[in-house]
Amino acid sequence: MKTNWLFVKFILVGVLNTAFGYFIFALLLFLGLHYTLAVILSTVAGVLFNFKTTGMLVFKNNNNKLIFKFVAVYAITSAVGIIILRLAELAHINLYIAGLFSTGLCAIISFLLNKNWVFKYEKN
Repeated sequence: MKTNWLFVKFILVGVLNTAFGYFIFALLLFLGLHYTLAVILSTVAGVLFNFKTTGMLVFKNNNNKLIFKFVAVYAITSAVGIIILRLAELAHINLYIAGLFSTGLCAIISFLLNKNWVFKYEKN
């Protein structure tokens, strides 16, 4: 039961992180930055914000040395998402549907990797 609540917190913090990343992107566009630079800067800010909020609010871990593992999880889930979409494209499956499936699967993979590898959550 505790893992279920942890996953719910993980998803809720993910929604917060998505809103933050979009806010930064929109703000940078509003300030006149080119969209390419806005994407790069908002992604970097989003990953750092996500690292801190996921670590502190979900896994109660504030160890900044874990950032490299956290970024590796992003790389892994991004690769999984791209592979799923490529396979869907080859199989002539609707990419919007494949994207929904991919998002769900990648959220689960990200949660498990963060819980068991990055933040090594310990049961109380």
